[in-house]
Formats: sequence, structure tokens, C-alpha cells
Amino acid sequence: MSGRILVTGLGGICAAGTGPEQIWDALAAGRSAVGPIRDWNASAWPAPVAAGIPDLDPRALVEDRKLHKLLRRTDLFGLYAAARAIDASGLLAFRAGLDPAAAETFNDRSGVYVGPGGGAYQNQYEFFPALTAAHGDLVAFGREMSAVVNPMFLLRSLPNNVLCHIGIRHGFKGPNACVTNHAVSGALALLEAAWALRDGEADRAVAVGHDAPIEPENVLYYQRLGLLSGAAVRPFDADRDGTVLGEGAGAMVLETAETAAARGAPVLGEFLGGGCASEGEGLLSIRADGDGPARAMGLALTDAGLRAAEVGLIVAHGNATRHSDVSEAAAIRRVFGPAPPPVTGFKWSIGHLLAGSGALEAALGLLALRRGLVPGVATLRTLDPACAPLPVSPAPQAPRSDVVLTLSRGFGGIGVALLFRGLTGSVS
Repeated sequence: MSGRILVTGLGGICAAGTGPEQIWDALAAGRSAVGPIRDWNASAWPAPVAAGIPDLDPRALVEDRKLHKLLRRTDLFGLYAAARAIDASGLLAFRAGLDPAAAETFNDRSGVYVGPGGGAYQNQYEFFPALTAAHGDLVAFGREMSAVVNPMFLLRSLPNNVLCHIGIRHGFKGPNACVTNHAVSGALALLEAAWALRDGEADRAVAVGHDAPIEPENVLYYQRLGLLSGAAVRPFDADRDGTVLGEGAGAMVLETAETAAARGAPVLGEFLGGGCASEGEGLLSIRADGDGPARAMGLALTDAGLRAAEVGLIVAHGNATRHSDVSEAAAIRRVFGPAPPPVTGFKWSIGHLLAGSGALEAALGLLALRRGLVPGVATLRTLDPACAPLPVSPAPQAPRSDVVLTLSRGFGGIGVALLFRGLTGSVS
């Protein structure tokens, strides 16, 4: 078991459900959570849809009302997903049975890795009424600002709030990192956590990706860049016209096999390897040949010591933008040859969670292996010839093995590939 990194807990929330199993059931049933934007009247906007969590009750996510003064919507998602993953892993119940010295060592060897979103324009919105009332007079604005802006403004806007409060709430004092790198933040948090455990820096870690990008400025800017659809996410479809923003979080508890075995932990899967690569050609540039994602997948396979033929399922980034899908399909063919394993994607149902997407999609990919089913892309009607051949289907498929590869992409041509094996039972 030496060197093995196991998954012992999962957590997640998005518009499709409040747990990974509920979200997976929606995917398997072909249900999409994409619908009209509810937070403001966007009916006349060119991109009026999103996958927002309906009827959100903050107290249902984080019970401590005092914390709500310090947290943003995205932070609530991250803390909730992390808490559910930690609960599922049984870590806290095991620690409660240790003597004080052993419990302190347990805490010191427990890490936290979080990938938050970077675009949070709502942090500025409290300033707008005072700016409007000041009519351009900055002296008047400065005089009135304190009366209208929350004094907790700075603390609420910190990107590492989830990282800090996981440690505070659960007493985890080990290595930690806050990884802010657009849509690959959550995937990188998982990768950093796994590598830290592999290098002996910790015995266990919780890794989280979270984001809440459905806000007017984000929607406006993404739409003007030509990235958003006005109706639906249709990955690899000939008629696709962009992605749809979603919100939520995904979380995993990772442990070394030795420490998991010592407490008889439940085992959901095994982290096998990962890789990260950037095309480095521009903020929005995407190479048509799929060089970046192909190199990320190649690095992940090398890290895991696997051949491409051993992968049984690919969870594609699949954001349904014109150039990204074509280049991703090219990358898959470059790495896997003419007969790749079944390919799917989840953004058609849950939207693009940006920083939260990689972590949640990795958790859902593991569940696909455990259920022995590759959910179909229900919005796919006609495969784009530029993406063919690609084994993606609106109907469910069977995984070819017990290994899943997930791919995440972000601005700047960066891509992250992760490899997991599905497992059941416990280690001993």
C-alpha cells in the first residue's frame, strides 16, 4: 500500500443537487439544471440562462449565523461541500476516540487545499449607491462610504476564507494552499493535496473547489467574449454556441493508504496521478491541435504509470464553446488514438462552475465508475464532424475499465488532467 492515495469522502453542491449522489442521479436521468437567471431580471439579455441553486437557504449550508457576516455565497458552497466530505470520511469520529496527544498529531498531519473563484465583481456592488449619490465627488464618496459599505467588506472578499474556516472549524493545522487559477482552481487543489500526501507532508487532506460566478458583470463579460449560450450547453454538438455559468462546489478527502487502513476507513477510489500544462500563447488563445490538454493528459498518465489503453472513461471539459470542444477532441485522439474510451461531460446539466468544476466533476466521475455507468450528454443531437471520431453519446455507455480521467481547462491555455481508480469497501 505504500505511496497509495485513497479517496475516503466526497462532497458537492450545485443546481442539480446538494450531494454528489443526488447530482449524479440527475445526470444519469438526463436532467438539466439550466434555467432562467433568477437573481436579477435577465429576460432581455442575450444570455439569460444559468444553472443557479434555487431557493438557497444559507443556514442550511452553514449553521453559524455569525459566520454569514464574513462569508460570500461562494464561501458557503465551499464550506458545505468540505463539511459533507469530511463527515462522509469519518475523520472526526475517529479523532474523537484518540487521546489528546494523538489527536494533536492527527490535526498537525491534516491538510487543507482550496481552489476558489477569482472573478467576484459583487464585492464592488456595495460601493455603487455611494458612488452614484456622490455625483463624481470623491471627497463626498469617501465621507459617506462608511455608512453604506459593510465594515466586513475586506474580510468577506478574501479568496482564502474557505481555506481558513475549514481549518478553524475542524482543527486541521497541517499544510495548506489557496490555489486561484480560474477554471482549473479546484482540479489543482486536488492535485496539490494528492502530491502533498505522496511527498509525506501530510497523512490526509481535504481538497475543495468552489465558485459562484452568476452575477451581472460576469455574465455580461463572458457573453461579450462570445463564450456564453443563450439556451443550453451542447458539448461537441454541431449547433453548440457556448457554455452556461453554474455555481457550487466539489470536495474530496484524500488519505494515505496506511492511515486509511489504520482506522478502517471507507474507500471510494484511489488517486492515480495528474498533470498540468499550459499552451502559453495568450489569455484566450486555444491551439486547434489540442497541444495543452494533450500534454496534460500525457503527464497524468506518466505520473500514474498507466498506458492510455487502461483508461475506461474520460470526463471531458466539454464547455461547448466552438474552439475548445474541437481542440479537446483533437487532444483526446492524439493521446488515445482512433479508439478512445467512452467520453462524457457534465456541464450540459450543472453548468460551468468555473473554479468549482474540476473538483465536482472528479467526484462525479468516481461515482460513474462505482455505478458502472457513463452518463450520456443529453443535449447532444448531432456530433460536430470537426470533433469526430469521438465516442460521446446522448445515451449512457459502459466504462471500459475502472479508471477515469477528468480534464479541466481555463484561461491562458492551462489544462489539468486527473486520474482516479474506482474502489469499494475499506482497507485493512
